[in-house]
Amino acid sequence: MALSTWLGLLAICCLGAMSPGPSLAMVLRHTLSGGRLHGVVCAWAHSIGIGVYALVTLLGLAVVLEKSPLVFNGIALIGACYLAWMGFQALQSKGGMEQKLQSGESTSLLQAARDGLAISLFNPKILLFFLALFSQFVLAAESLTGQTLIVLTPLVVDGLWYTIIAVVLSHGPILSRLRDKAALIDKLSGVVLILLALRVIIDII
Repeated sequence: MALSTWLGLLAICCLGAMSPGPSLAMVLRHTLSGGRLHGVVCAWAHSIGIGVYALVTLLGLAVVLEKSPLVFNGIALIGACYLAWMGFQALQSKGGMEQKLQSGESTSLLQAARDGLAISLFNPKILLFFLALFSQFVLAAESLTGQTLIVLTPLVVDGLWYTIIAVVLSHGPILSRLRDKAALIDKLSGVVLILLALRVIIDII
């Protein structure tokens, strides 16, 4: 793979990772409720999901999904339901992030990893992103090195970006101010997840 081609891939991956959305909200929630380590675990679990999509695109399975609307819609519907469930969980007052912060309770690292992985794997918009923009770079990967870069570049960029987010947010003064707004952040993240789920369902219909 030519350097110029890889730089183009890197730029697109950076833009995709930095776009605000439910992934940012999920990393934020786990950083607030559990601390820096929880945010970092959530970030890298999310990046694994991104790597899975990159690998799927590389192997050509994304083309199969694109040509099989029933399969794609089934995956999208399952993903939308899961996103909606996470959104309603965030909106609930009992057991929400605000109560966990007030009681000193935090989510487990396993929960942080599970949510980070799920928010990427069950977001069909990420698959569409790879189909629309990423597949063009797959054709340029003629060697094993190029194919490895195709998978690792979006995975590492995504993990590093959300790790930076978790580290910055976990600094004392910043985290203290954010915790004062914990209830609002909890509600906003819930709304974002539900709206994304509704948009996916509307697109299917």
